[in-house]
Amino acid sequence: MRIDTVLENARVRTVDPDRPHAERVGIHHGRVVGLDGELDGVQANERIDLGGKCVVPGFNDAHFHFSSVGLEMVQLDVTPAAAPTLDDLYRVVREFAARQPAGAWVLARGYDQNKLGGHHPRLRVLDAIAGGRPVYLLHASHHMAVVNTEALRRAGHPDPAALTPPSGGRLGRDAAGDFDGLLLEQAMDLVTHVLRPVAQDDLVDGLAAASAWCLRHGITSVSEPGVAGTAIGNSPADVRAYQTARERGLLHTRLTLMPYIDALHGIGDIGTGEGWGIDLGIRSGFGDEWLRLGPVKIMSDGSMIGRTGAMCHDYHDSPGNAGFLRWGDQELRDLLVTAHVNGWQIATHVVGDRALDLVLDAYEEGQRHLPRPDARHRLEHVAVSSEAQVRRIVASGHIPVPQGRFLSEIGDGIRSALGPERAEQAYRMRSFVDAGVELPGSTDAPVVPGEPLLSLHDMVNRRTASGVPIGPAEALTPAQALRAYTFGSAYAVHEEHRKGTLVPGRLADLVVLDDDPLAVSPDSIKEIGVLATMVGGRFRYEAKESR
Repeated sequence: MRIDTVLENARVRTVDPDRPHAERVGIHHGRVVGLDGELDGVQANERIDLGGKCVVPGFNDAHFHFSSVGLEMVQLDVTPAAAPTLDDLYRVVREFAARQPAGAWVLARGYDQNKLGGHHPRLRVLDAIAGGRPVYLLHASHHMAVVNTEALRRAGHPDPAALTPPSGGRLGRDAAGDFDGLLLEQAMDLVTHVLRPVAQDDLVDGLAAASAWCLRHGITSVSEPGVAGTAIGNSPADVRAYQTARERGLLHTRLTLMPYIDALHGIGDIGTGEGWGIDLGIRSGFGDEWLRLGPVKIMSDGSMIGRTGAMCHDYHDSPGNAGFLRWGDQELRDLLVTAHVNGWQIATHVVGDRALDLVLDAYEEGQRHLPRPDARHRLEHVAVSSEAQVRRIVASGHIPVPQGRFLSEIGDGIRSALGPERAEQAYRMRSFVDAGVELPGSTDAPVVPGEPLLSLHDMVNRRTASGVPIGPAEALTPAQALRAYTFGSAYAVHEEHRKGTLVPGRLADLVVLDDDPLAVSPDSIKEIGVLATMVGGRFRYEAKESR
């Protein structure tokens, strides 16, 4: 028998509990066909000696804004690393604006008021430094933005003083009560409508850039949490851009796309009742191993660092503020129940514990209307959850999707928002894993950097940027974190039958590392480097020292 490739002399972590280790992997037609002794006597077109390097299944980020990662590569960087103070932020905005053509938009991303002394940029200052150009500064959370007067004028709001927020949104105010340029949650739609649709060619270029970035960091699969909607997405034709990028050979990352809730609509009587979904009646699961439709995405509330997630109690550092929902209670419930009854897997963004209760109630109501075994409805983020809520999630078979990277990147802000006692309930992981939940791994990039090895490190070590432990009882073992970032993320979108482990029959998606994340000291995981990334049996990325 002759196959395509044999990788040998490797330390393979298969993530299969029945066969956790191997030294050889056989690959044919893009799939794993054998391990170790199963390859005795087998000939191969290519044999690759990995010199004892570690091999793991391809990393799979269960909540990664793929298109945003690519598109934001060309926007102005105002993250704390690039603009550590508010004065620095104003300086880089002024310099960037001066380099743009007259009238061009100044689009910037990544500022965090928690790291700017608690202050957001201000409309009047942006007016003064932008040279008459419209400015849109996207917050690190992607749940708020700051704009200037010209941006509002371009969006059809010539008088900032007359601006009123839509339902599910709020406006920032200064000490005098005047609008200061801050748009929170649904209020962002007052301006973002003129920034969309993103041109197809620009979007395709962004997808290509994101795919290349993912390969360099060992990411072979991603779930894109929101396309084609108004709150999340780039245009009504988002999926076409992904298809185009794939056809042009630019897309080497396997993608599960989540349409945003407002992309769904009534589709008439389909013989089993009133239908609701996207055109042609397509729903979760349609597609192939490269590009497929996943859960429907909906945002129930806001963000932790923006203090807009809907909480049962006021934020520790913001008395009188318990956040808010993006929908009315009944409207949110109706949307979730309707999606369930129409056969969709659901992925609900839920940060606050008040929002979590409402979402869990709606999921349960949907099951009462139409029992669906193994629906695997998801809870994106689950930023804070009580013991009772954890038990409800586990008992119902839902999939929590917390982000380890948040613990180091914004963990100090989380502690300020929740207070030290409630912070122990933030972004729980071990509680779910110990209860038998297949936890996925994710980053929410570009909200925080998307490198999976940094995320594995944070899932295991759980320390803030200042070094303070945050919920140490929720720390995972390295083996649990690796399983989450491979098998768990595949399970979260019903794909565990094709990826997530390196055993015969699974896709030959794998990563070659310069050290073993299960063997190094836990505080060294972040130092491990990616040497090569294989997708579908082909090395799509190789570092200079990969073999």
